[in-house]
Amino acid sequence: MGLALDQARQAQAAGEVPVGAVIVRDGQVIATGRNAPVTAHDPTAHAEIAALRAAAAALGNYRLDGCDLYVTLEPCAMCSGAMLHARLRRVVFGAPDPKTGAAGSVLDLFAERRLNHHTQVQGGVRAGDCGRLLSDFFQQRRTQARVAQQPLREDALRTPEERFAGLPDYPWAPNYLSDLPALAGLRLHYLDEGPRAGASVWLCLHGNPAWSYLYRRMIPVFLAAGHRVVAPDLVGFGKSDKPKKEGAHSFGWHRRVLLEFVDRLDLREVVLVVQDWGGLLGLTLPMAAPQRYRGLLVMNTLLATGDAPLSPGFLAWRQMCAHNPEFDIGRLLARGNPQLRPEECAAYNAPFPDRGYRAALRAFPPMVPEFPESDGAALSRQAREFWSRQWSGKSLMAIGAQDPVLGPPVMQALHPLIRGCPEPIVVDQAGHFVQEHGQGIAEQAVRHFS
Repeated sequence: MGLALDQARQAQAAGEVPVGAVIVRDGQVIATGRNAPVTAHDPTAHAEIAALRAAAAALGNYRLDGCDLYVTLEPCAMCSGAMLHARLRRVVFGAPDPKTGAAGSVLDLFAERRLNHHTQVQGGVRAGDCGRLLSDFFQQRRTQARVAQQPLREDALRTPEERFAGLPDYPWAPNYLSDLPALAGLRLHYLDEGPRAGASVWLCLHGNPAWSYLYRRMIPVFLAAGHRVVAPDLVGFGKSDKPKKEGAHSFGWHRRVLLEFVDRLDLREVVLVVQDWGGLLGLTLPMAAPQRYRGLLVMNTLLATGDAPLSPGFLAWRQMCAHNPEFDIGRLLARGNPQLRPEECAAYNAPFPDRGYRAALRAFPPMVPEFPESDGAALSRQAREFWSRQWSGKSLMAIGAQDPVLGPPVMQALHPLIRGCPEPIVVDQAGHFVQEHGQGIAEQAVRHFS
């Protein structure tokens, strides 16, 4: 049952109802399964069915004589029928299911004497552990539903949820916060996947004009290594609320939101993953609570300290944004990443149905601290001192070599400011949005920070 609980936790990490199953024969585990109807778009993809299919394939026989199945939740009628057809010797379940249980709670298929096979049933094994996993999952879902219904402020917009339907390679469940003091009622979206206890937390911060979708190639690598991943959408981006006016945005305010976000989730053992504005803001976070952070993965970004000129590439980008504020985001991504499919480009445009939703896109380029007195410049200078003198964690740098805005010259200037940072990973084919080539970087990062 402990192994079945492990499978249930993996289902939960994938956004599924946490149910897991294990099949044993002659004292050996021959198959496992976990719930996957949402991700598989398959109403039959229950944990028990997955385990039965795997066991039949392993034995080369759909009859599973002499096998015992352990499952964390009392099986439903569909799964109970399949178990009887498979001729299982015994079924052991954890928590009862008063709504759909077919092993005694609603009905008892296994006690039907008219059937031509009879499987032994034992319930209540580690029922407390199994039940708590389910109750915690549904409590979290109810909390998320309440937050999702948070009233929208009159001075903000909220992208319709249907804009995000069917996004490729983005299967993760949404999470929302709206009660951080700095948010003042705005709703912040974030991904939160993987185990909560004992794991490293990869805090992935995006930049302008992207959102957490940018990390879809890296998140599965971190999860497969058994780690937790937290990826917020900055206010004004992705699934977060979008203030209507550019003046709502400032360096200091976005930093406060992120600091409160990290405190609220009580993130520890954090590997900070940053790029673009994710770095401009994110690189100023660890000095406020260094005990929370153990690592830094930094990609195509900068510390804008106001005492050094901004790069010609960035100034050209800022000018382009000013002259063409309605630029096509998906097309911009595709220029540096020709491998992107049309539906992936559409996903980058999804948060912004019209120009009213794009205030943050217009506000962020002028917000980059340019002068010593600019908002955020003093914080960035403090961060420079922190990274060069006080940082004691591990670091890794990855550079998209084709980036004309924050490419090799900018990153080579940043590199010596990060104490103990080894030679960078240079991704020759990658541009500014280096996460689009992020699988290999994530794999190297997992090894580096292990």
